[in-house]
Amino acid sequence: MKPRSAILMSTVLIILGAAKPILAHHGFAAYSDERVTVQATITEYRFVNPHVQLYFDIENKAGQIEHWQGELTSPNKLARAGWTKATFKPGDRLQISGEVAKNGGHSIRIREVVTENGESLPVSENVFD
Repeated sequence: MKPRSAILMSTVLIILGAAKPILAHHGFAAYSDERVTVQATITEYRFVNPHVQLYFDIENKAGQIEHWQGELTSPNKLARAGWTKATFKPGDRLQISGEVAKNGGHSIRIREVVTENGESLPVSENVFD
């Protein structure tokens, strides 16, 4: 390889290496530290990248139905914890806990899911099993 080509290749690799942090995963800064627990009826379940999504309805204190969205970790991590594309279906009743959106939107970073029969589902893989 000619010295000029080697310098060009080195420069490209350095630029690509420096750009990697730009592609890093976003944080959860949109969510507050306020933790809530809601009784939810699933309307849609998306086992997709980059985050598994749950869409659900809850009844607010005034007795009105509110449409909410919840975000979990990636499907590959949940798959290792035992989840599949068929884990939930519309109409399933769950207890969902997590941090709510700072902007007051009906969004939650899900930290716990409990089924109607009281089973707490893992919301992340356990790498120590």
